[in-house]
Amino acid sequence: MTTTEVDLLIIGAGPTGLFAAYYAGFRDLRTAVVDSLPEAGGQITAMYPEKQIFDVAGFPSVRGRDLVTALVEQADQWKPTYLLGRRALTLSEVDDRFHVELDGGAVVDAGAVLITAGIGEFTPRPLPAGNGWLGRGMVHFVPSLEVHRDQDVVIVGGGDSAFDWALALHPIATSVTLVHRRAKFRAMPATVRQVEALGVRIITDAQVTDLRGDDDGLHEVELSVGGESVVLPAQAVVAALGFTADLGPIDSWGLEVDHRSITVDTTMRTARDKIYAAGDVAAYPGKVKLIATGFGEAATAVNNIAVALDPDAHLFPGHSSNAE
Repeated sequence: MTTTEVDLLIIGAGPTGLFAAYYAGFRDLRTAVVDSLPEAGGQITAMYPEKQIFDVAGFPSVRGRDLVTALVEQADQWKPTYLLGRRALTLSEVDDRFHVELDGGAVVDAGAVLITAGIGEFTPRPLPAGNGWLGRGMVHFVPSLEVHRDQDVVIVGGGDSAFDWALALHPIATSVTLVHRRAKFRAMPATVRQVEALGVRIITDAQVTDLRGDDDGLHEVELSVGGESVVLPAQAVVAALGFTADLGPIDSWGLEVDHRSITVDTTMRTARDKIYAAGDVAAYPGKVKLIATGFGEAATAVNNIAVALDPDAHLFPGHSSNAE
């Protein structure tokens, strides 16, 4: 059994976790970062790497994958240990330290734990008619826009992700059609208006009934619209139907959990000593779930962790611009 010994274990390699890894290095803490996904970046990498993000301070807009690349580069100057594609399973206390067992049998021995798990482990909602087509023409997320250049793309869903993909794919796809089972959308009205203004075909009150193709891939999608059959050409279907999420094994670690969120105090400390949470997974009155909020919470958590591990340490270490 492999054991990794660190001062701080960060669970979650999304933007908040990556910034926490940078800040922990700035505080001279040895750090390991665990994530169940095989790449750093969390939801951004898995769900919208090509989308533009508009609410990160200092960037009028920044592509998701570019933000992740910059955060990894920022953290890497302190050489955190990445344990990706691993789930954190059990947590136990041994001699005032935490032993966190990962799937595969590895163990992380840490003085403190910071949970930056976002929405937790998420599973895309299935498209019933798409059974057997995942990876053969149907996807839930779009890791690369270029894959869909010159394709006929059908997007199924009525939320923000569906409309965001329509905006992103419209300039490069041969055609984009958005299909939704209702006439009312969950997406932001401004985004809906943008998609409508582009002339993207939107079919409502429709159900996808069949995906058809051969060994060469997907060729067409059949819809039921008002009882009538409609067939669309399609080499790709984006099933943007949302997802289910839960905290997985973390839910059994003795923390105060409410609706997949972990309750914290003003120091980002959870109900257990030396276990902290930051980012979308952390909850407190007035919380606003933004990437920018997570960055501030990460710094608050790490500074308080530094003091929890060494009571002689200063809570405020000075500004990073003053570091030699």
